[in-house]
Amino acid sequence: MAPLVRIGTRRSKLALTQSGMMQRAIGRALGVADADLAEAVPLVEIVTTGDRVQDRRLMEIGGKALFTKEIEEALLDGRVDVAVHSMKDVPAEQPDGLCIAAVPPREDARDAFVSEKFASFDALPHGARLGTASLRRQAQALALRPDLTIEMLRGNVDTRLRKLAEGEFDAILLAVSGLNRLGFEDVIRERLSPDAFLPAPGQGALALQTRTDDRGAAWAAALNDPMTALAVAAERGAMTALEGSCRTAIGAHAEIAHGRLRLTAERLAPDGSARWRRAGEIGDPGASDAMDQARELGLRIGAEVQTAAGDQGVDP
Repeated sequence: MAPLVRIGTRRSKLALTQSGMMQRAIGRALGVADADLAEAVPLVEIVTTGDRVQDRRLMEIGGKALFTKEIEEALLDGRVDVAVHSMKDVPAEQPDGLCIAAVPPREDARDAFVSEKFASFDALPHGARLGTASLRRQAQALALRPDLTIEMLRGNVDTRLRKLAEGEFDAILLAVSGLNRLGFEDVIRERLSPDAFLPAPGQGALALQTRTDDRGAAWAAALNDPMTALAVAAERGAMTALEGSCRTAIGAHAEIAHGRLRLTAERLAPDGSARWRRAGEIGDPGASDAMDQARELGLRIGAEVQTAAGDQGVDP
């Protein structure tokens, strides 16, 4: 059987798990039998620069685009037909010729506190070693607990959990969504409040990226969740206005409730010494122009935060 849709994916356990979920969903949308899935909707594994370089922060080697660049090149070259990304890894602007064709239903967007010894973030002792490679999580943790020692932690989820178990850290911060998808829910000691740890834009959501010509594919429409796409559009609008990168500590999270979409966005000084936050909302998430409204809301709220912060809060 000739492949119908080839999926480009990173080789990490989490990436393969997420891509496997989408492989099965695309197969169902195309009416492919389970026995034919591997041939009809194959996974094409691609090693990215972000995966190869594990000993430095992303901002030191080029930013989070290093998790998507090689896969995007494969899309543009026609070697794959769709890429499955964690939405929070996708840069604000799409390369020419590519688009986000679908945003499936979102997992839990919160951050997870994981520790062998301590039951909660607040229970950490003075000077405890907290592992994270995220500038946002670092800044948010220090805003609440300036006494903590933040230490760099990169690698896949298994590697991070192993380093914690070996005593290199007193606790680490990870995304709840990744732990849930991997079946590691039991390691979560606390699901951190979005008020204290505002998630990264798009956290918990996946992005199905295709060539622009494939934007209207029926299988892509079948996988898209309009309300998740709407919330993510608002968050990514804020990210665009805040120049979100690995050099800026920003958070943005949108929720839909009671017929309204409410977005909160913030920027922090890397050392947690300052925090600038704004919120806003739109009504009628079902309106025909809701996506445009959501993005405009994000751009406006992000611009308000940016104006309040000015040149402060950028990691040199």
